[in-house]
Amino acid sequence: MNSLEDHERKIIIEFCHLLEKSKQLFNSLRELPQYGHRQWHSYFVRTFDVYTKLWKFQQLHRDILDSKYGLKRWQIGEIASKIGQLYYHFYLRTSETAYLSEAFSFYSAIRGRRYYTQACKEDKCELMVKKLRYYARYIVVCLLLKKLSLLRDLIKELEKQIVEYGKTYDPEDQIEWTVVLDEVRAFIIAESVVSVIHPENYTIVLSHRLNVMCVPPPERLTQTSISLQEAVIVGSISQQVKFSELTMDMYRILQTLEWEPTGDMPQIYTESPRYRFTMPQINKGYNSRTPHVGGDVTPRRENPHKYLLFRPSAAQILVYLASGCYDLPSNGALLLYISAEALIVPPIKNLEDGGYDVGGLITNMKTEIYRDRDNEREKDRERDWERERERERDRDKDQSRDSKPGSSKFKEQQCIHPGDLYPFTRCPLFIIIDSDNSYVFQNIPRHFGQPLIVLMSPLDVPSIFPEHRKNGSLFTLFLHSPLSAFCFICNIEATSLIQWERAQSYIETFLIETSHIMLRHRLDPAFIAFMADDFLRLILLRYIFCEVLLRMHRGFRAISNLPRSSPPLPDDLLEHPTLVHIVMDLAVHLQVRSHFHDSSGPPPTKEFSNNR
Repeated sequence: MNSLEDHERKIIIEFCHLLEKSKQLFNSLRELPQYGHRQWHSYFVRTFDVYTKLWKFQQLHRDILDSKYGLKRWQIGEIASKIGQLYYHFYLRTSETAYLSEAFSFYSAIRGRRYYTQACKEDKCELMVKKLRYYARYIVVCLLLKKLSLLRDLIKELEKQIVEYGKTYDPEDQIEWTVVLDEVRAFIIAESVVSVIHPENYTIVLSHRLNVMCVPPPERLTQTSISLQEAVIVGSISQQVKFSELTMDMYRILQTLEWEPTGDMPQIYTESPRYRFTMPQINKGYNSRTPHVGGDVTPRRENPHKYLLFRPSAAQILVYLASGCYDLPSNGALLLYISAEALIVPPIKNLEDGGYDVGGLITNMKTEIYRDRDNEREKDRERDWERERERERDRDKDQSRDSKPGSSKFKEQQCIHPGDLYPFTRCPLFIIIDSDNSYVFQNIPRHFGQPLIVLMSPLDVPSIFPEHRKNGSLFTLFLHSPLSAFCFICNIEATSLIQWERAQSYIETFLIETSHIMLRHRLDPAFIAFMADDFLRLILLRYIFCEVLLRMHRGFRAISNLPRSSPPLPDDLLEHPTLVHIVMDLAVHLQVRSHFHDSSGPPPTKEFSNNR
């Protein structure tokens, strides 16, 4: 063997070594716990290092690998796809959208360079499955980055690939891939609540992440500076549109907890995936200074670290909450968001502690049986409860409360009860419950004296909104995009860009005025504490807009149609003339004045305020 052949052999051996090592490290990442900040960091760094070497090595020796090793384009595509997956999972671990943009760059390179073009011509279908999975991952990233035009093209391409997959291999899982396609189409339709039309007659793509222009500046409310650091986001509504493991409610709330990405999209395919963006320091998983491609360093606002839990068990939720509490810095706050269906139990009177006796939230599909048999079970339960009450009347009055039916029966293990959250009130805790049983969380005690706020959705909405839960909850929509929610309840399906921007200015004025008005009220200290954080301040102000608006809307007449907060906000704030006037001006601007009560008459919300 001459020197050239020996050199080629060494290159091939080194490439095979790097390829095998990269696969081992990538697969080992699946075994890492999804919670906690410190355990996973070193493993990701090692994996990035190996993929950096592999990516550079195959570029440097492409000719030899092509001619002597038989390197195929789909193998290069598979390496790029793994790097894209690494960046996407790094985004999930850190909540930094810069890494989401990096995943997009590598997925775009695969498509642009047609690495998977020959996938359907292989003897086995495994490569075609990898190609379909690549499309699914690419679609998720495009959804999160709001690249809807590209997304539609990807859906068309995926449909063609699924058809070709079926014709070529006649696989058993083709129907499953068709379901994936239907899910993403339904998701896109549901996501578009209102169309905003540009003067040149095309639809504007709206992004509802935070930016410095939409967040009212903080008031000098408190010396304590609480910062939202950890968020646990739970999506468990069984019939809600979803894609991958992301329901519409989860999709909306996670964007509400992120700053709008800034700077140009990195156009890189030859740079190292390890060094284009410096790995975050072990500081609660955040990287506040992110180098760009040219090496410049610009300050970045931090996003709170998020855990996304799709239909988790109750035990999983408690583990992630405990991990979030453990990782909080001294001035950190924890947010819990749950979108789930109700576990409703018959009411029990005279209970000292309703933490486990008032029902809760169904978070896991293991409890599907409760939904399927709701009507029959409720009838049986009512009969059982009546018999128990009869027996209870005959018992001695001094008998222990523990013998009462509500104290020992019907504690569903796979549900989250209010009492499950008591231990986590040791830290500043901000809870958002979007469910048809949300009110049962209004009496969580503050045993540890830490700030605690619970925002609860309406129990139901008027029947004129039949797709309320399926296409995404109205309450979460208010917290995500108040103007979109306003348009939804006023049946506005499309508006001009000029109208939208003017309407958005009314919303911004409302939020600023609300912030000022809150200064003049004696609010619970929890509101003052949480107003120091940009994300929580905006959520609180949007919540107030939601409650003020629904109190005024003619269609939301029942008490159960209104949201609640704990501690409750004072009625004179929610009925403040300035806020009512801004809402009416907005309604006049969008020509939906008839949907709201006449503000010149007696306040129609008194019937509600007496029952709060």
